[in-house]
Amino acid sequence: MNPSALHAGASSSFVTVAVWTGTIALVLTLLLAAQIVLLRMALRRRERRAAAALARWRPLLNQAIVGEEPALPALGPRERLPFLHLWAHLQGSLRGDASEALNAMARRLGVDELARAMLARGARDERLLATLVLGHLRDRAAWPQLLPLARAADSALSLTALWALVRVDPEAAAEYLTPLFVEREDWALSHVAGILQQASAPVAQVLARILPQLGEERLPRALRIAESLRVMLPAGVLAQALNSRSSAVVIAALRSVLTPETLLEVRALLGHEDWQVRVQAARALGRVGERSDAARLTALLGDPQWWVRYRAAQALRELPLLSRADLEAVRASLTDRFALDMLDQVLAEEGA
Repeated sequence: MNPSALHAGASSSFVTVAVWTGTIALVLTLLLAAQIVLLRMALRRRERRAAAALARWRPLLNQAIVGEEPALPALGPRERLPFLHLWAHLQGSLRGDASEALNAMARRLGVDELARAMLARGARDERLLATLVLGHLRDRAAWPQLLPLARAADSALSLTALWALVRVDPEAAAEYLTPLFVEREDWALSHVAGILQQASAPVAQVLARILPQLGEERLPRALRIAESLRVMLPAGVLAQALNSRSSAVVIAALRSVLTPETLLEVRALLGHEDWQVRVQAARALGRVGERSDAARLTALLGDPQWWVRYRAAQALRELPLLSRADLEAVRASLTDRFALDMLDQVLAEEGA
């Protein structure tokens, strides 16, 4: 066969492939552009529907907030999500009668049943919204559905479910959630404290019961939960933790000392070999110590660790019944330059 004919055939094949490739690429580009246009149109339709729903329901919600009972139209299927978002947003800033008025309005519209249905079958965002709504409603019927969500891998969903459980039944939630919060180290303590704040009294009872049964690896977190909620633990439970061989447990227990019942244990820890324990012992003594503890704190002003000296000086300043004249007398008695400098620094901070 003629080589030039072969070359011409190959070129023709390449041209055909190139044409088809270009055509397919063009078609795909057009389809993608059409898809983007359709999505944008759908988004705008949803936004218009949402705006119409808000314009219809916002005045009615405002009437309910100020104590009126407006006649309520049916909540249309396309109005549900915008309404729930607006209702939950308003609930987040309301308390007392205004909040209860919105709850009554929601129940008249069947929002409790709607939210339970969304929780059972909705997409992730809808389940999150439903959980928030049911928590504000304090809907006891949703308890069995909320419990499994508390252990969900999705942290946003699980933390919202935990908050809702506390809103629904603080006592029952404390029994269920407190051991769970102690176990789940991955949940930020600030979130835990915020969720449990409304159930601090029952949480204190649960902590007092479970603390003696916890291993040393769980005790520090349990004690930190008690500290963040500022709950008063029984003196016997706290004393047991203060006598632990684990520095982490002792430090967490010292941070939870709020009353003088464990004063003897706190004093004994001023000489602990771990300087971080001495720091917390000094701070605890400043909170619950007596006038006679001034001598113990003065001795700590000579500690080799800067933080121990600093917290001891602060504790002296905060010690009950110790006047400024007493502090000046302590200052005059100091012979250690580092101790004197530290006390001067803390006294200067007070005057700043």
